[in-house]
Amino acid sequence: MTTEPTTDERPLRADARRNRERILQAARAACAEHGAAVQIDDVARSAGVGVGTVYRHFPTKDALIEALVAEKIRVTTENLREALEIEDPWEAFAAGIRRNAEVMAADAALREALIRLGPAARASEAAYAEVNEVAAQLITRAQEAGAVRDDVTVDDVGALIGGLCASMGHPELDWRRHLDVLLDGLRARG
Repeated sequence: MTTEPTTDERPLRADARRNRERILQAARAACAEHGAAVQIDDVARSAGVGVGTVYRHFPTKDALIEALVAEKIRVTTENLREALEIEDPWEAFAAGIRRNAEVMAADAALREALIRLGPAARASEAAYAEVNEVAAQLITRAQEAGAVRDDVTVDDVGALIGGLCASMGHPELDWRRHLDVLLDGLRARG
């Protein structure tokens, strides 16, 4: 039994690639402002394409948001890699968390996806494994230097960041203060 190849299995035509990128660009802007409440009609209008074109690339709104989350996971991984370049292990660890917290604070859809989907918000197993691997390197390096508690895991940090996302959705709360408290709780005492 043969099935139709998906866009992941064959290269997109140049015009289809341009449309996809315009859709993602429009969705990034709309979702950053409105979160998951964004309407596909608004994304299509902003991208200058028809609604059908959006649905050809992304069959559901969740599929579109998942594509945006996949982009953010790549950004997260790059931020963590850059943090690894910082010489001081604690500063590297804290910088990785701070940089990615800023990314989340600027993107309501990403926050909502992480809160709503939790671990299911993975772009792919490979992307998830990569971000966890780089995060583990930061954590291990800081633990070996005596800067981060020995019992802290990648999953702990992910869960704490998910909680931080919840406070970012409330303008009356100072999420940066909550981040400072979170980091202080992860710091080794000695």
